[in-house]
Amino acid sequence: MWTPGRALVRVGLLASLAAAGCRGGETPAATTASSSAFCDSVRPRVRAFLARAKAEHPTPDDPRYGGTVVVGSVADLGTGGGVNPAVTAEYLSSQYQQYVLFMTLVGLDDHYRPVPYLAKSWEVNADTTELTFHLRHDVYWDDGVQTNAHDVAFTYRVVTDPATGFPNLAYWDNYAKGDSAVTVPDDFTVRFRLRPQADFLDPWRATAILPEHLLKDVPHDELRNHPFSSACPVGNGPFVFDEYRPGDRWVFEANPAFPRELGGRPYVDRLVDRIIPDQGTLLNELLSGGIDIYLNAQPDQLARIEADSALRVQTFRNREVAFIAWNSRRPQLRDRQVRRALTLALNRPEIIRAVRKGYGSIATTTVGPYHWAYDSAAVPPLPYDPDSARVLLTKAGWVDRNGDGIRENAAGVKLSISIKTNAGSRQRQAILQIIQAELKDVGVQVRPEFVESTTLGREMTSPDRDFDGVFMSWISDFKLDDRDLFLSSRINGPYALSGTHDPALDRLLDTLQLVVNRRQAKPLWVEYEREQQKEQPYTFLYYVDRLAGVRRALHGTEMDARGELVNVRHWWLDPAARGRG
Repeated sequence: MWTPGRALVRVGLLASLAAAGCRGGETPAATTASSSAFCDSVRPRVRAFLARAKAEHPTPDDPRYGGTVVVGSVADLGTGGGVNPAVTAEYLSSQYQQYVLFMTLVGLDDHYRPVPYLAKSWEVNADTTELTFHLRHDVYWDDGVQTNAHDVAFTYRVVTDPATGFPNLAYWDNYAKGDSAVTVPDDFTVRFRLRPQADFLDPWRATAILPEHLLKDVPHDELRNHPFSSACPVGNGPFVFDEYRPGDRWVFEANPAFPRELGGRPYVDRLVDRIIPDQGTLLNELLSGGIDIYLNAQPDQLARIEADSALRVQTFRNREVAFIAWNSRRPQLRDRQVRRALTLALNRPEIIRAVRKGYGSIATTTVGPYHWAYDSAAVPPLPYDPDSARVLLTKAGWVDRNGDGIRENAAGVKLSISIKTNAGSRQRQAILQIIQAELKDVGVQVRPEFVESTTLGREMTSPDRDFDGVFMSWISDFKLDDRDLFLSSRINGPYALSGTHDPALDRLLDTLQLVVNRRQAKPLWVEYEREQQKEQPYTFLYYVDRLAGVRRALHGTEMDARGELVNVRHWWLDPAARGRG
């Protein structure tokens, strides 16, 4: 998940953007010189703790317990920082951090309201400038050390240190910094100073806690390549890390010591994440029984999944939005009338129907249906209106002056734009073909360019901004903070793809983060969406309905905007389907 105040990113392409755009070269964690010594130290302690926990917490006599669930996905969690919460925000990795291997202080219920998790309770003072968490006493790291408030304070100091490279540094913009920013009154109480702000708990919903006793002596700029990231991570969540085979699989084992009040040990004995980069192969593995669940199945694969009586399709509204970011630094895209015309010229309902098979809805702004402020009645999407697009382009000075079907400006420069996206996506290729034809119909020449993901990430985030438009998608966070995207003062930052410079957006972007009362904030959010729609930094294509292919023998797979793995500790397999070791 790449993300600037947007948290998890990024489907396919975006997983690599974090590395390409922000990190530079990396050495896999498992190959660092310190790997052997660190792992040789922690692995025996983890094995001893697990053996003791199994003896002290025998598996309940319930037919739901047992078996191995195999998840199939295209991403290798071991790249770009592995499962280390301090250095990676790739979408799938973040799910494994939050729901499998580690614990966050708070979670979200199925109405997306904060609920206790590692923190059993919290309170804020009257002016919301002091936040205090009270931790559970029954949570242990997988090497047997009790999780405590010092771990939380340590985590905060790590993720707020720029040297660490925490991807979502904007989470902490309104938290105090320095030695007095966090205090530990006792081993299970931790207190933070902060400015009044909206959704102040959400960073602690998204950021898993780190073990101080294992990482306190590691320089923060070395955490990305530390063996803790992939070779031998030590968590405190419902599953315990067992094995990582680069390019092949991750294996996790049920944690018998997971707190009974939180549901106790997961139902399945083992959880395996198989890395299968090709989506055609993923489908075949699902059909043949090689995997139990295929994350992010593609719409054109659903007919084959639905035709198999042993399988079912699971769909849910995610936090993902697909869009084309327009680089307004380019002369032909500088005028907001042009960018608005480009959106009006696209038949987005037809794209959703023809390519997405109806799985999605027309997108309006970065504020998606999952967000509490989303209001499609107050801010309806722009219609498909090629006639209005033609009028706007003419008003902006773009006219077909030589009769070749492509508009030119007064100097004779053609209205020709490239749109880049990551190579290898049949879906994006099909959508770009539609976009090319529809924009040609209003006199705009489009040149699709399919670029290797790492190269595309570098071109997007480098100071040169070597693109006109780029077709991609975000998976935004619940605490929506678009300042890294659109704030004028951050126009040179890696995520400011559009080069937007709009005083009205600036005012709203800064204000929205500070209004705590949602009833007072709602009109500001509506105003913000309307201003986004006027500015059109992106052509928002569609909000994504995520799809998964699931074996019917696998039960309890609830999925929603929190993610596919939100309920993983409650998944269970039919006893007759437990053939794997």
